[in-house]
Amino acid sequence: MQVSEIASRGIALLGCGKMGSAMLAGWLDQGVSPDAVWVIDPNPSDWLRQTGVQINAPLPEGDKAPGIVLIAVKPQMMGEALPQMQSLGNGPTLFISVAAGTSIATFEDLLGSQTPLVRAMPNTPAAIGRGITAIIGNTQASIADLDRAEALLQAIGQTVRLESEGQIDAVTGVSGSGPAYVFHLIETLAAAGEAEGLPADLAMQLAKATVAGAGALAEAAEETPSQLRVNVTSPNGTTQAALEVLMNEADGFPTLLRRAVGAATERSKELSRG
Repeated sequence: MQVSEIASRGIALLGCGKMGSAMLAGWLDQGVSPDAVWVIDPNPSDWLRQTGVQINAPLPEGDKAPGIVLIAVKPQMMGEALPQMQSLGNGPTLFISVAAGTSIATFEDLLGSQTPLVRAMPNTPAAIGRGITAIIGNTQASIADLDRAEALLQAIGQTVRLESEGQIDAVTGVSGSGPAYVFHLIETLAAAGEAEGLPADLAMQLAKATVAGAGALAEAAEETPSQLRVNVTSPNGTTQAALEVLMNEADGFPTLLRRAVGAATERSKELSRG
């Protein structure tokens, strides 16, 4: 399904910060006409103003109502922003939310229980088209609705479908918050190199390229990450010496990351409960 085909019925974007802008840029690059897009945002950026989309204009109603409303406002702004969309609830308009911590039930309370809705959890590499987004629909969302949501969200990277909304919290812990873990790995790897005598700029360049290259290799290779690790680990060599520290059961990566992902998952659950 082509994004331009989906947009033929019109798309309204509620909120156009970093994530909303990344998606809009992807749609426009794929041929969506600016005339088919309405953006509601209290502080439109200079970039947004130059796209030619309709900004803060009244949404068409009735048969001309947008086919999709994408909700990309911060959770704390939801209560103020969403009532503007209530007139489109309980109808054919598909709502897609990329707002963290806001449950399907909350949207159904605000928009109506018959509203087709897809909840999505993207991550920040979406800004360069390398994100991954997990989606789950409510009972009113059809397979065709999920297909449309997936096609739109693939403008910013990969998509996966979940079996239940309960999996969103774990997805948040792994891929939603995960980029920050990797950025911290780059920070600490560079700092360790600097501690061993490398100039700071060289250590950072080495750390960034190593993490980016290893990630690209892991995606491209047929072998599992475990096998790739084995491939690069010579018996009694330098990598083995490092892995004996990193894979230590008491305080190595397995225990540390399990705790980190668990903490993020639990916090996601708390936010969803309000």
